[in-house]
Amino acid sequence: MRKYNLLSNYTNKKIKRSAKKNYRTIENKIIATYRGKDFFDGDRENGYGGYIYDGRWKKYAKKIIKEYKLNNKSKVLHINSEKGFILNDIKEYLPKIEVIGTETSEYAIKKTMKNIKKNIYLSEPTKLPFKNNYFDFVLAIGVVYGLSLTNAIKCLKEINRVTKNFSFINLGSYNDKKDLELFNKWSLLGVTLLKEKEWVKVLKHVNYKGDYYFTNSKSLGLK
Repeated sequence: MRKYNLLSNYTNKKIKRSAKKNYRTIENKIIATYRGKDFFDGDRENGYGGYIYDGRWKKYAKKIIKEYKLNNKSKVLHINSEKGFILNDIKEYLPKIEVIGTETSEYAIKKTMKNIKKNIYLSEPTKLPFKNNYFDFVLAIGVVYGLSLTNAIKCLKEINRVTKNFSFINLGSYNDKKDLELFNKWSLLGVTLLKEKEWVKVLKHVNYKGDYYFTNSKSLGLK
């Protein structure tokens, strides 16, 4: 188990995200839970505000390939792969690699990039339809802390089960009451937000062996 910032520099530090009161209401959060058109391609208050391919994941695809020693014989799983941008970029660099995604959103699958759409499965992250130790690398961004603690533990156990070599997850965290309030005001789907030392206890409980990092109000540039 290693703390490692795979997503370093993903957030533009010059851009300050607003977590002002009533920016995202319970109505917005209800809409977001469906992870449909309104979440991906609707108003910013409900989600991404238009999730389009802009090439930003290319540098992370390169980083993933290098860091986790992937090659054309490797197998990669992205849990909640959204529109498949990361998998697309990995496959661009390694054309023969096996890339697979799971999604809870039929809309996201419908909008997945054409060259990998056939490799995306409708599946919950708590019950992955794959064999033990099948994947060389498993990626789960914004997945684990979007679940209840009970289901987060189930998800982590599933990641352990299907991973042969490496995995990466991020976890929603906070340091104090102000951090927690900012994160809750901003986050639409964050459910289990814990202090870092508490997450470490959860990871040890499930014997998680992969990489992890914390997403919080500071890393998101919330104010």
